[in-house]
Amino acid sequence: MSTKYKATTTEEAYFITITAVGWIDIFTRLNQKNILINALKYCQENKGLEIYAYCIMSSHIHLICKGTNGFVLSDIIRDFKKFTSKKIIQTIINEPESRREWMLEYFQKSCEHLKKDQNYKVWQNGYHAEHIYSNKFIKQKIDYIHNNPVKDKTVNSAEDYYFSSARNYSNLENDLDVVLLYLF
Repeated sequence: MSTKYKATTTEEAYFITITAVGWIDIFTRLNQKNILINALKYCQENKGLEIYAYCIMSSHIHLICKGTNGFVLSDIIRDFKKFTSKKIIQTIINEPESRREWMLEYFQKSCEHLKKDQNYKVWQNGYHAEHIYSNKFIKQKIDYIHNNPVKDKTVNSAEDYYFSSARNYSNLENDLDVVLLYLF
């Protein structure tokens, strides 16, 4: 597998996008967003994940982050995807979900071609990772992440979107701590 868009180092920050197969809008439900938040918290507390910015959109998540304390970011992301895949499927099966049948069928069909024995595939293969190389680049990516829900017309102002670090940067209530970068 190519490492062109993989975060294979430790102690270096990356802009990462992780996307659901077929760009399915999984994260329109609070319970699914909370799975991601809780998994990110776990990775922060137990796997050396340091987050500088994030935004959970309906079909993908953006992060600016790095692996610390000897943890390699690609390993953290791999474990995050594996864990959240199982929890997302479990939640679709066990909690009220009007889209249950077609989502489960889509996730099943998404892994039919795989060689390894797998029942469901929630995330696209790999993830898109861009190495952070300058303050200008990181500012551009933070602005992009925070304005994603505004561009999508979900909210009028970036800090109004609850599942984004724009709230952290605006000193507003949030569910996920981030390391604030003041490059502006």
